[in-house]
Order: sequence, then structure tokens, then C-alpha cells
Amino acid sequence: MRHLYCLPSCVFFLSAQITAVSAANPVDNPLLKESALPYHYPPFDQIKDQDFAPAIEAGMREQLKEIEPIANSSEEPTFENTVVALERTGRLLDRAETTFSNLNSCNTNPAMQKIETEMAPKFAAHRDAIHLNGKLFARVQQLYDNRDKLGLDPESAYLLERYYKDFVRAGAKLSDSDKEKLKKINAELATLQTQFEQKVLKEMNASSVVVDRKEDLAGLSDSQMATVANAAKAEHKEGKFVIQIQNTTGQPLLGSLQNRPLRERIMKTSFSRNSKGGPFDTRQVVLRTSQLRAEKAKLLGYDNWAAYQLEDQTAHDVPTVNKLLGDLAPPAVANAKREAVDMQKIVNQENGRFQVAAWDWDFYSEKVRKARYDFDESQLRPYYELNHVILDGVFFAAGKLYGLTFKERHDLPVYQPDVRVFDVFDRDGQQLAIFIGDYYARPSKRGGAWMNAYVEQSGLFGFKPVVANHLNIPKPPPGEPTLLTHDEVRTAFHEFGHALHGMFSNVKYPRFSGTSVPRDFVEYPSQVNEMWATWPEVLKNFAKHYKTGEPMPQALLDKVEAAEKFNQGYKTTEYLSASLLDQAWHQLNPSQIPTDAIVFEKEALHKAGVDFPPVPPRYRSFYFSHAFAGGYSAGYYSYIWSEVLDADSVEWIKTHGGLKRENGDRFRETLLSRGGSADALSLFKNFTRRDPYIEPLLKRRGLDNAPGPDDTKTGSNRSGSQEPRKKN
Repeated sequence: MRHLYCLPSCVFFLSAQITAVSAANPVDNPLLKESALPYHYPPFDQIKDQDFAPAIEAGMREQLKEIEPIANSSEEPTFENTVVALERTGRLLDRAETTFSNLNSCNTNPAMQKIETEMAPKFAAHRDAIHLNGKLFARVQQLYDNRDKLGLDPESAYLLERYYKDFVRAGAKLSDSDKEKLKKINAELATLQTQFEQKVLKEMNASSVVVDRKEDLAGLSDSQMATVANAAKAEHKEGKFVIQIQNTTGQPLLGSLQNRPLRERIMKTSFSRNSKGGPFDTRQVVLRTSQLRAEKAKLLGYDNWAAYQLEDQTAHDVPTVNKLLGDLAPPAVANAKREAVDMQKIVNQENGRFQVAAWDWDFYSEKVRKARYDFDESQLRPYYELNHVILDGVFFAAGKLYGLTFKERHDLPVYQPDVRVFDVFDRDGQQLAIFIGDYYARPSKRGGAWMNAYVEQSGLFGFKPVVANHLNIPKPPPGEPTLLTHDEVRTAFHEFGHALHGMFSNVKYPRFSGTSVPRDFVEYPSQVNEMWATWPEVLKNFAKHYKTGEPMPQALLDKVEAAEKFNQGYKTTEYLSASLLDQAWHQLNPSQIPTDAIVFEKEALHKAGVDFPPVPPRYRSFYFSHAFAGGYSAGYYSYIWSEVLDADSVEWIKTHGGLKRENGDRFRETLLSRGGSADALSLFKNFTRRDPYIEPLLKRRGLDNAPGPDDTKTGSNRSGSQEPRKKN
């Protein structure tokens, strides 16, 4: 199961009463057997909430039974009877856990959240029971120590290496007493992470901003007005208007609302979440999580949690990440301050008599954009209708680049009526995968956008992939078109990049399937796919006015492209601020954990030089799900790290002819199809035939000529190291 968190903001629906989960009848539980639908597609129409816990627990028991003969075998360990045997275990658990986890993210309810809370420590204990099994590890270590004599093919050799590292990093070499300490830490961390995620989600629902008067919403479009009116009806606040908060600090409507006090109210509501007392406060969860992670890292022999996490990423170590973030922060903040000056000029011209604040940024940056480029975001939306974006944009680009074709089908069950299902056919006409598109926001769905796999490709089992994309586009009133923002279009292409990574997987072992790559590499292929959102041939094919069918005027397209670097100071600074917070929390040793989380956050931002109030972090610590709930702890830097590779690859593709089958086939064969079956950076080099440059990223974000450390300026140097960074 893969969760790729890409822009989390979020809402889960919680009723006042949690439904008890009863034991399911094994005969009727569809999760206990392989799905008979094409490609083992989940039978969503048969799965009930009460099926999950029994299936997951049965899966745990079954996997431990499968592990026992491997660990206790009297035969000499071989690659087949140990490592491949381990790869074959846990199919029931994987099916049940994957289906549960994916649905809990996109279609949750109180019963499922109760299961999540109960299962979190059980999952942790189950993983420990395998990784801390001394006899099992001894067999893996014996094979690893003799790996050069086994005559393994490259993928098998890498699998053995990864298994050994997985066991060691999970504590297999610890003493028995330290293993017991680790088990307790892991169980508590699992519980804390679940608590954090659920508190964040509950606070989201409790933080909606209610507006009494329509005139206070001046500036909103008809579609936006319909959205806030429908939200009020959903919350049984007839006659009022409800602005629902997303998980990012900034909020979408701040760019449109003319009412400054309302903008301030929205921003302060967002900014104070989970840190103002009450049942959803996460400050103590953050402190305790940081403490336990630091203790776990020390127990495993690392200076801090970041050192432990980064060892297994392409960045490798803390100094490398600190250098990347430290080099980028000064020019980014300098750009943001220049952008603030431009906005302040407009405020002064309008006799605003106030200094630009965080709640003013989106509103006045749009005015600057309109003045500078003679267009605003609202001009684009009529050309970005959802169906055209997906079918004539995302799928069209995949057809041109990779030879894929798509056919929508309506015979497979779905968990929500809005969900769409497509058969995906390869360049030879044979079916490659099944793709699920879940595009609309709803109260039962966490925010943001992500990809996951219900079934992962595997040569060992003969499985073909079933992958899903999830977006959170507000659903318009019945009969109205779904018109996207430019960012939403880009996100659709981004998430499909993850889907391609999953669908093109062509590996033998499940451990390496699809997006099973380092966190600081996984965003790279998806970010590359964003380039087709504005590629002229692709854009002309999907950017058509939803009423007239007329293509987007060339003049407007030119303005979009000219404005690509606009507001990059803000975007880079808000992202870097969150990344630096993530590192600050996770570079502490156990004795350095603070007692006041708010004070620590403030001091960390100041120390990093990114404490510029008009540009707050994209996520504050207290609703930072990447860092404290998801899989990106000490890893939020991954997006900018991946963008070094992405920007460089985009330049390579452009210089080699752009939207050509030759380029797509090369990217697929050298990188997308390989999953995690080889060292990640070597896959990049296989594609580009060289080490990565940082200059394309600096140019893209407008940092090439910004003031800052000398080594962030564009030059001719190229990285000759194993990290995608520029040499000093």
C-alpha cells in the first residue's frame, strides 16, 4: 500500500456516535479471499466496515504462521527458502490492510476511525514480531554475509540487501532488553500518529468559518458562492455561508475575498488550529512524538531521528539536507520580501493604511499579477473543465508520450458514485492496469491529493496494478460544470505521474513494486509529469471553453507561461519554512526536547531565517501531518530534493524533442518500470546519462539571480557527488 501525500489539507466526517465493530462471519467476509474481479479489483460493494478488523487480524495470524517455518527451518538458508519465501508471506494481511487504509483515507466514517485507533499498536507489534525475530534475522544475515557467492541477478541481489537493511534498521541487532524498549516505543508512536491525524481531521470540521451576510463575501465568483452556500446547507446552517478550512495554512478563498477583516478571521482560524487547547490540541502529541523518535534513534545508534531517516534516502545524511535548505532559504525569503514590496505599493495606492499581512498575500498578489501580466486566475477556469482536463489532457499526454489508451468502464463496483474507473491499454493494445479516478472533495475524505495502489504489480505473483488518484476538487451544484484552477490542473497531472509510476512497474518482487522508492525520490517522476499541463500541444487539446468549445486564446496562454515564476518567493518560502520545521523537530536528541512547542517553533523559524510574518509556513507543527502522522517525518524536504531531479529532467526532455514517444519510452524503460529495484539516483543517471544539475531548479523558482550564498547562483558547475546538489 502506498500513500503519496501531495497537498494535504483535510476533512473527515465524524458523527456523534462511534459504531461498534462486530466480528464478521468468515464465510461472508470478502477480504478473506482473493477478489475474483479483473486484476483482483476490490469488491467495494461487498465490503462492510465489520469485515476489516477480522480480516486484518486473520492476516496477521496467517503471516506469523507463514514466517515460523522459514525462521525455524533446519535447512541451510538459501535465497529462495528465506528471502523469496518472506516475499511470499502476508498476502491476506496486505490485501486487508491496503483496502482498509486506502478507504479510510478517501471514504472514512467513525467505525473505520475506531478500527484505525485499535489497530495502530497491533500493526506496530506485528512488524516487530517479524523484524525482531532473531532466528529469522540470522538466516537473512548469513545470506547477506555471503551475498557475493550466491550468483544472484541484480534485482535479487538488491532485494537481499534491502531485506538485511530493513531488519537492521528495525532493531534486529539490538539486545533482548533493548528490543523490548523498542517494542514499547513503536507501539506508543503508532498510537500517537493515529491520534495526531484524527485530531487534525476533527479540528478541520470544527473550524469552519460561518458568515452571516452575503455582502461580506464580495469578490467570490458565482461558483465559489454556490460552494459556501452548499457547505452551509450541509452543516444545517440555512441562510448562512460556510467557508471550510483546508489543512494548509493558507486558504483558497483568501485570493478572492475583498473583506479584509473576514480574510484575517479565516487566516487566524487556520493558523491557530490544534494549538489553542481543547480536545483537538496536538501540542503534547508533537512533544511526545519528538521525544520517542529521538529515543528510538538513539537506541538504534543514531544521533537523532533525522539521521536515522535520511540514511535510507538518496540524500543520505543531515548535513546534505541542511545545506540544501540553508542555501535556498535566503534567496527565497529575499524574493518574498520583494514580492511584498510590490503588493505594499498597491495597498498604499489604494490608501489602505496597513502593512501587508499573511491574510492579504493572496488577494494582493492577484492584483500584482493582473497589473503585471494583464490576467488573473479567474480567466483560466472556464477553459479547465474537469472531464476535458482528464480525458483530453492527462490521458492525451500519456497517449502521446507512452502510447497508452483508456476506456472507461461502468461494470466494476465503486465506493462512491462519483468515482470513475478506466481500463488502461498499453502501446501493444494489451491491458496494462485498471485506473481509479476519485476527484471530488467530500466530508468523508481527507484533504489534499494523493495516489495509492489497491493491487501492486508483481512478477512473483503475476499481479497487474490497480491504482487510484485522489483529488479534492469542490463539487459544483447539480448541472454546473466542474471548473478547475491552474493549480488543480497541475495537481491532476502530478498525481497521474504517480499513477504511471505504479502502472508501468515491471519488477519481480513486491518489495520493489511501483512507488516503493525512497521518499525523496518518489515525487520526482510525478513532478516531471506536471510539465505536460502547459505543453502547447497538450494544452490546446484540453484547454477549451466549457460553453463555446473555443481553445484558450494564445495571448492568454502566453500570459500564463510568462507568469510561471510569479509569486515563487512566497511559494518557496512557505514550503522551506515547513521543511525547516520538520528538520528542527527531528534533529533533536532526547535531552533537547522542549517543553513549549509554540516557543520552539517560533525560535526554529527565526534561527533558520524564514520568520517573515506575511509568509507563514505551509504547515505549522500542530497540523503538519507529513511530519507527525504520515510517512514524511524528517522527509518533507523531499519535494524540493525531487524537484532538483525533476527540473533537470524536464530540461533534458525539452532538449531532446519534448512530447515524443522516444522520450516517453526511455523514461519508462530506464526509470518508471524499475520501481525500487535499484539505487534511486542510479535510475536518474540511467535516464539522463549524467549527474544532476541544480541550475534548472534555481531558474524555475527565480532563485538564479536572487541574493544569497554564492553557491546557489547559477554557474557551470555540475554535481559530481551522489547527491543532487551543486559542488562548493
